[in-house]
Amino acid sequence: MATFQASLRTLAAAPASLVELVLGLNRYASAHSLRGLRFTTAFFGEVDADARLLRYINAGHPPPVLRRASGRIERLEAGGLPLGIRAEAQYESGCATLSPGDLLVIFTDGLVEALNGNNEEYGEQRLFDIIGQDSEATAATRLQRLMSSVDSFVGAARQHDDITCMLVHVGHASVAS
Repeated sequence: MATFQASLRTLAAAPASLVELVLGLNRYASAHSLRGLRFTTAFFGEVDADARLLRYINAGHPPPVLRRASGRIERLEAGGLPLGIRAEAQYESGCATLSPGDLLVIFTDGLVEALNGNNEEYGEQRLFDIIGQDSEATAATRLQRLMSSVDSFVGAARQHDDITCMLVHVGHASVAS
């Protein structure tokens, strides 16, 4: 992961499109992947705050969830293979318009696959239920509720994977006069 992060910093410093950045990272990862046995999933995004536009590429990562202010759920799936599997892999970029009240949830598979003592998974429905509560709550408050919910669900059960999650709440534009 340290090598991946260093490569990302190096490539991101050069002027390039999101697709070019991911293609470069994939070529690097493929050259060091033990013939595809070592790979990395990742979600890349860039936000144009003025246009409220998210451009993204999902490289084999669990599709992030964009919970619209209306409650509708969208998956951010456009992309391609995990990095490092095939050097010549191609990646498709996706685009989502962000509206006030929308909530972007990016998470690792360890969140939805977290197991309790009965070997049951936390699952996506519990995630959806938590992020759907109190649409006026901040992203930090929702994240705290989500992590508390996962902790309560798994109890003392030992986990096999990391649990990482990031929430981004789209606020209302403020106008100064």
